[in-house]
Amino acid sequence: MQKRKSLRLPAYDYSQNGVYFITICTEGKKHIFGRVVGGGVLDAPHVCLSDRGNIAEQTLLEMNDFYGDISIDKYVVMPNHVHFIITVAAHGGSSRTPTPTNAKLPAFISTWKRFTNKRAGVSLWQRSYYDHVIRNDAEYLRAWQYIDDNPAHWAEDEYYSD
Repeated sequence: MQKRKSLRLPAYDYSQNGVYFITICTEGKKHIFGRVVGGGVLDAPHVCLSDRGNIAEQTLLEMNDFYGDISIDKYVVMPNHVHFIITVAAHGGSSRTPTPTNAKLPAFISTWKRFTNKRAGVSLWQRSYYDHVIRNDAEYLRAWQYIDDNPAHWAEDEYYSD
């Protein structure tokens, strides 16, 4: 049996304080969340979300309100993937049970994927996700700008397909 390569940084504690740039793709990178529309100066490119895209967005926002120690700083739902900047704080939240090391971020993402699947009535997501640990203000601003610009650069996006 072939062993899957982990996309996580080895020996990095994902439960510690930190800021992360996350990308999660749909299963098979199918365009199920909507389409990019607009393109003029007054009509800037943006994503017109489908019902499933709205489910992904609304569930993300609801979870952002629920978790006291995790916040979504910026996000974009694209036709076949979602990007967001997520901040994990030291403690807080609604549970008194300590979260094991390396569990906060993966638990949040797993729960979000599970809730969106349940609401949509089908499996929406690829098995894993991509993360980048944001280490300084310049990286944070670069990730923020990337999210802002993503709809305008959809045709050049690595996840784009016709």
